[in-house]
Amino acid sequence: MESKKDLRKLIAGYLKEATVMQLATSVDNRPWACTVNFAADKDLNLYWMSSINRRHSREIMRNSRVAGAIVVSKAPHHRPQGIQFEGTAEVLTRKADIAMCMFLFAGKVLPKQALLAFLKSREQPHKFYRVKPTSYVIFDTVNFPDNAWQELDL
Repeated sequence: MESKKDLRKLIAGYLKEATVMQLATSVDNRPWACTVNFAADKDLNLYWMSSINRRHSREIMRNSRVAGAIVVSKAPHHRPQGIQFEGTAEVLTRKADIAMCMFLFAGKVLPKQALLAFLKSREQPHKFYRVKPTSYVIFDTVNFPDNAWQELDL
């Protein structure tokens, strides 16, 4: 078993490398999963931008508990590496949070001009969202060949 510090460092590396995650929401006992581009901060929080009209965006307003998965492996023949998480999601409205998302996303996910166009769109208004994970589960057969399942509670 790795130390909590080592697992945090490994997760931070995965989050820096990956750009796409699957996000799961649920309302009225009806689960939903979607794919979004994301960025992460140093505290392992995850951020994405979505239209406020998308199903997952609407569902987060009714039930903020979410889960998700991020695959790190690059090709089918590579040994599996990825992480799963659960936590609480929210739409970001504070200017400081939005500015931080612009910094995290610019270059990694989309160019700054494209991000601004999404945020200003009248036809498809977009917002930034954040999930604060309460736990991560690592499944990594490369770094942990004898016990690929590693858990980190935050």
